[in-house]
Amino acid sequence: MSINGASVVGKTLPVKPLAKCPLHGPPTVSRRAHSIPRNRCRPTALKAKITETDSKEVDREELAQVREAAQAAVTGSTAEEWVDRFGSEMRKGCDILVQALEREGVKTVFAYPGGASMEIHQALTRSGSVRNVLCRHEQGEIFAAEGFAKVTGQVGVCIATSGPGATNLVTGLADALLDSVPMVAITGQVPRRFIGSDAFQETPIVEVSRQITKHNYLVMDVNDIPRIVKEAFYLARTGRPGPVLIDVPKDVQQQMAVPDWDTPMAITGYMSRLPPPPQMAQVKRIAEAIRASKKPIIYCGGGCLDAAKELRELVERTGIPVAQTLMGLGTYPGEDSLSLQMLGMHGTVPANYAVDQGDLLLAFGVRFDDRVTGKLETFASHARIVHIDIDPAEIHKNKTAHIPMCADAAPSLRMLNQVLEKDPVDKSSFEEWRQELEAQKQEFPLSFPDREDVIMPQWAIQVLHEETNGDAIISTGVGQHQMWAAQYYQFSEPRRWVTSGGLGSMGFGLPSALGAAAAFDGKDGRPKKVVVDIDGDGSFQMNVQEMATAFIEKLDVKMFVLNNQHLGMVVQWEDRFYKANRAHTYLGKRESAYHDSGEIDDIYPDFVGISKAYSVPSKRVIDPKDLRAAIREMLDTPGPYLLDVVVPHIQHVLPMIPGGASFKEIITKGDGSDEY
Repeated sequence: MSINGASVVGKTLPVKPLAKCPLHGPPTVSRRAHSIPRNRCRPTALKAKITETDSKEVDREELAQVREAAQAAVTGSTAEEWVDRFGSEMRKGCDILVQALEREGVKTVFAYPGGASMEIHQALTRSGSVRNVLCRHEQGEIFAAEGFAKVTGQVGVCIATSGPGATNLVTGLADALLDSVPMVAITGQVPRRFIGSDAFQETPIVEVSRQITKHNYLVMDVNDIPRIVKEAFYLARTGRPGPVLIDVPKDVQQQMAVPDWDTPMAITGYMSRLPPPPQMAQVKRIAEAIRASKKPIIYCGGGCLDAAKELRELVERTGIPVAQTLMGLGTYPGEDSLSLQMLGMHGTVPANYAVDQGDLLLAFGVRFDDRVTGKLETFASHARIVHIDIDPAEIHKNKTAHIPMCADAAPSLRMLNQVLEKDPVDKSSFEEWRQELEAQKQEFPLSFPDREDVIMPQWAIQVLHEETNGDAIISTGVGQHQMWAAQYYQFSEPRRWVTSGGLGSMGFGLPSALGAAAAFDGKDGRPKKVVVDIDGDGSFQMNVQEMATAFIEKLDVKMFVLNNQHLGMVVQWEDRFYKANRAHTYLGKRESAYHDSGEIDDIYPDFVGISKAYSVPSKRVIDPKDLRAAIREMLDTPGPYLLDVVVPHIQHVLPMIPGGASFKEIITKGDGSDEY
């Protein structure tokens, strides 16, 4: 469709027919097409459709701020403390684009140049406030932008050229969509007159990315750049966050114009569909459901990352145990007595038991993903379900909720806490339930064999947790190491955990760690935090080239590679369900496997040698007694560092609920040395 001269590609969500918005008028822009599972409840700047009844429950000052923000969003208020260095002079479209990023508060971008985007890179060199982290692959840059967004909550920005540069972003766009990550991806495109002619390095990236972005744009008029960038950031960060793509032809980048920064956004239709504030009547129903229950359980996910304070207050008021999804880790302290840790396929027995036996499931900011539920018919089959989520497409999608509420998690839980403050819940009424779950903890703790001859991967992560005092930002690739990190590195705060959850993208660990390190590098007023990529040898190799980025950009990333010479998670399934038949899951030397010979020269590839080529300090550790000192050396060494931790390949991630199975089929014992 076309909006004010700009070609916009997008589809409409399967929601109720659009009505005229009382704040913004009739809808003018469609939103993303279908309900690819996305699971987040983040605060929005706009609270649409606030009625007089609602205002009785919302502080008057807050209500005034909400309305002011809504009006400012539509009219396009000028960015505070921003000075146009060009004044009233004409400038290139690429400079307008970079200035638009400046006005959105962008300080860091991840961009790789090419023929169709070099004008943008030239403009970046003229910016005094935006720095570029030059990754070595476009997939690396978009994963880095994801890592930046996940740890900061801000919109991540990446830039690529046309053709292969743009298509290299595709996995990252899908990843960001599934994990609800706010992101703006900008791509160069061939000049407008060549679009559709199969020109050199031309791909129709708006068509390619249509189903894996929240929205996307093809800019056909330089004068639309200020509005489109403003809309893209608003779309990316509001409602359920997600990626937005802006495709800019090279001749538009070269066009001369004087930008109108006050051009209003033209997305009133989207605004009108943003969820309203939580309704007091619904919140009171939730409070009554809690009082009526005997075995309540909180099931919280990534939608609660910005509602951690409210969630913790709710638990303090009620004494209800908490189970977290993979994406929600850190929302509630993992080592707290009421934490059941992670639930789902590789979740703890107590967490899965609680959902199976509970009579009230409080689902906050979650989407009932198949890796959590297993067999849907048996998941929480004894419980009434309360479901709070910001995305209307998720309500009733996989599990029917008895008390559904389409709203932000943070204000919803805040209102629930207010209700419970006036009419408290008797915490002692759940004491028997808590004791029942404590018995499960004692009977089925997370455990692994205690061996002195090899480094157990679970133990390695425990030692890392101890040496970092549990205060590091942890990124991961995808596989066994990812699940062990989720199980054994206990997070006490949100946004310390960076992983690819919905898409499960191998190669995510190192570049996303770079993004996190760029956000917390201790420079130019930014805080400093330890960033560790817990990775597997298979996943790490998929973006190993980003070691160059870590060294050249001086990013303090620690690479903690659990090296078992195999695709460990696939091997585990081969052991369990395919009679241990190895179908291309061994990554080492075929003629002399290390796990058979025990010869150090048979470890392949040589990560220490690779690190040396990138000028990154490194060490290999094989003996358990050397592990703690090696970790300490890694953490104490300034800049990037790689620690190659050689571990056995026969270890399994346990517990495990096979795909599509129920809690009653949970596996708690065994490894690759057993026959199944």
